[in-house]
Amino acid sequence: MTPAARYASAIAILDTVLAGEPAERALTNWARSNRFAGSGDRAAIRDHVYDVLRARRSLGVAGGGDDGRALVLGLLRRDGIPVDTVFGAGGHAPAALTPQEAQVPAMDPSPAQAADLPDWLWPIWQASLGDQAMTCALTQQQRAGLHLRVNLSRATRQVEQDRLQAEGIATLPHPDVDTGLIVQDNPRRVAGSKPFADGVIEVQDAASQIAMAALPLSPGLRVLDLCAGGGGKALAMADRMQTPVFAHDIDPRRMTDIAPRAARAGVQIKTLTSQALQGAAPFDLVLVDAPCSGSGTWRRTPDAKWRLTPERLSELNRIQAEVIAQGAALCAPGGLLAYATCSVLQAENDAVVGTFVARNPDWHARPPLRLHPTKEHDGFYMVVLQRG
Repeated sequence: MTPAARYASAIAILDTVLAGEPAERALTNWARSNRFAGSGDRAAIRDHVYDVLRARRSLGVAGGGDDGRALVLGLLRRDGIPVDTVFGAGGHAPAALTPQEAQVPAMDPSPAQAADLPDWLWPIWQASLGDQAMTCALTQQQRAGLHLRVNLSRATRQVEQDRLQAEGIATLPHPDVDTGLIVQDNPRRVAGSKPFADGVIEVQDAASQIAMAALPLSPGLRVLDLCAGGGGKALAMADRMQTPVFAHDIDPRRMTDIAPRAARAGVQIKTLTSQALQGAAPFDLVLVDAPCSGSGTWRRTPDAKWRLTPERLSELNRIQAEVIAQGAALCAPGGLLAYATCSVLQAENDAVVGTFVARNPDWHARPPLRLHPTKEHDGFYMVVLQRG
């Protein structure tokens, strides 16, 4: 495919996403219907789609509209790519610009448009992030880096850097966490690398690594990851402790990959059904990685930002109140409860913890870990609470 044809395909996919289809599904369906496209084509088209979704409102201002064609036009203008190398460039390129489209619109975005946030969310975002609100919003317009976690029970970070380098995957040590590597070149080779196959490295954002490193873990503790999902945090805790970790998720299908990942990493994770949960309690530490808006990770899943509504945020708050209470009930006397989200919104973080403590005055919160999205990591929040 020519570069212009890739943009044309991105326009078609974006129109599908704007009509309500999740981005990943739209990309998958396009790939199935266009099997002539090579892996390089698919990767480039995916990048175009996600670049637009990260900055959908500001690109709409630059492109003079809100459909796929206008958004891609805005992307070209933002990135300094001559529009005539794409629009009207022949073959399967998008049609040439109309005279109206060729007129560059006046660039006077509102704060919410500049921040690429829905209007209703901008005041909430400001209240949550204060003077960092716009900086964090602009950070979310950029592609996220790929971070790796080294299983330090099995290897050193330097050895794994060297092994990855031998396969053409350049990395740098992460400055904020001793398990972390930042991939510099050839990120798509990681999943096929020998260190990954050996289970010595895992893909995990540095924010999650920082949070797991901050937990007061020691061998012999009975630890539960209550909302485990695919088990990334349970794997990190098990590697630190070198003793079994328990994992549960309300949807057991989300835990399908935990057993093979644990076997590959050489750690023990015991998955628990909802029926078995009470029988396995109490636990010395319960991690509640609560369902949330994911606002700290929106550069990775940007269409989630546009699907969030005030009603959905309220529903998430209800779920968060339920799971923090459930986690507390599973703790042993004197045990620890760690409440975490990958959100930066106060409504999902301090407000949930504050309400829980007000209702349960025998629980006391330690100072929270609060990470804003930066070049080095995603946004994240975690607070450890103790009874008594």
